[in-house]
Amino acid sequence: MALSAHWKTHIDTWQSSGLSQAAYCRQHQLTYSTFSARLCEFRAQAKTSPSAPPQLLPIHVQPQSLPEVSLVLHHARGHRLELPAGVSASWLAEFWRCLG
Repeated sequence: MALSAHWKTHIDTWQSSGLSQAAYCRQHQLTYSTFSARLCEFRAQAKTSPSAPPQLLPIHVQPQSLPEVSLVLHHARGHRLELPAGVSASWLAEFWRCLG
């Protein structure tokens, strides 16, 4: 049996009210046992009713061009060396030792 709009409205209002079921029923002059029964029906329907399939949104992926980063080394003797960022650390260490 489908839940009436009247009870759906009460259940939605109760859920957002922050009140206990009993306090909500007193405030709205509802019979607690009836409200509780309608809430059980509502929850049962929510479990068994098919949910809407997820909507897929189109996206466009564009490759991000990375800025050309370089490594600039300044030696105390005035040497300046500019290298691409992908240079291996071991090669760079050996080269730096050679500059000594």
